[in-house]
Amino acid sequence: MGATKATIRAVNGLTARWARKVEDGTVLSAPAVWPLLALLADGAGGAARGELADAVGLPADRAGAAAREFLAGLAGLRGLDTAVGLWTKRTLELREAWRAGLPAGAHGVLTGDAGADRAALDAWAAERTGGLVRRMPVEVTDRTELVLAGALAMRTRWLRPFREQALCPEGGPWAGRTLLGLWRRSEVLDRVGVADTAHGFVTELKVLGGNALDVHLLLGEEHMTPGQVLAAGVDVLAGRCPVVPGPRLPYGEAGPGLRVVRERSARPRPPVLDVTTAAYDLTGGHDLLERHALFGLTTARDDRAGHFPGVSAFPLAVGSARQAAMARFGALGFEAAAVTAIGLPGGGVPRLRWLVTTVEARYDRPFGFLAVHRHTRLVLAAGWVTDPEPFREDEEVHWTQD
Repeated sequence: MGATKATIRAVNGLTARWARKVEDGTVLSAPAVWPLLALLADGAGGAARGELADAVGLPADRAGAAAREFLAGLAGLRGLDTAVGLWTKRTLELREAWRAGLPAGAHGVLTGDAGADRAALDAWAAERTGGLVRRMPVEVTDRTELVLAGALAMRTRWLRPFREQALCPEGGPWAGRTLLGLWRRSEVLDRVGVADTAHGFVTELKVLGGNALDVHLLLGEEHMTPGQVLAAGVDVLAGRCPVVPGPRLPYGEAGPGLRVVRERSARPRPPVLDVTTAAYDLTGGHDLLERHALFGLTTARDDRAGHFPGVSAFPLAVGSARQAAMARFGALGFEAAAVTAIGLPGGGVPRLRWLVTTVEARYDRPFGFLAVHRHTRLVLAAGWVTDPEPFREDEEVHWTQD
């Protein structure tokens, strides 16, 4: 991926700040909004320019080039599809320097026919995400002069699939429910580790995809909030927290949801990692203007003045900014997608001779996840699971070979 380390740090920084605000089940994607903010920062003026630069994490005069470089880098990743789209009224004249910085073919037209414009925008969202997100999260009115949108979709198949089975938690928020559980066994113990974070211990499990797109499952101590757990996951990626890897974990209760046991066996075997988690399929909807300071949109909301002289001489303000996102984690793989739109109005009795070790990781209460590009550690999506998939006895159970 061609994006610089500074850009990836900036995007992950936005992920961490946004994730700290999570209080309930949801999914979000900073890479689906960060380039839009960077492009707006490039064309903004006055106080709006400084606020957007702070949200982007780069100087405004470097933001546009960084956004273009970032989008080009994403386009080269297997299993990932990204796009940026721009629609304007026919009468809105754009600054050529700003328009030329957009991807080729990104510019469309708002016709003024609300039904036709809505159909075109929805079709773009569905096409760019392979049908994972079917509706553009923006309302177009007669005052909408410009819509700037970003789409991201990722798909990966596990290097080692899970086996589906019923999961019946004995305690916690999911007690009494029969969930669609996923189990697998591996001899690679370093896929799991325990991080010592600012707010408590977090168990991190890496589930590797075949195209270097992985999902990290995060289980914190019970007193930790969703935002604390998710932000801790970003800190672990950045190397800001000490982590004890699976091969070095102590016997007994080693971390949240994690136990290391030594038991007698009829035959020898190497240490193994047994993982039990829950399948999930969740969506998230976010009004970015509700957290306008986080996204650098405080001043840009004021429609009494124009804030983007580098975009157009016509006075423009941000009237709406929303993201629709989804994530699905199953036995064979993972997929996630997000569309962001900004509208500008104006796992017999034998002789037990051997001692064997098993690391047991169990995610049977609310947990977080980060979808990560393995080589750059860019977080593509983040989320919190509160309502996993139920186990349905009338459905076929899929078994994989061990």
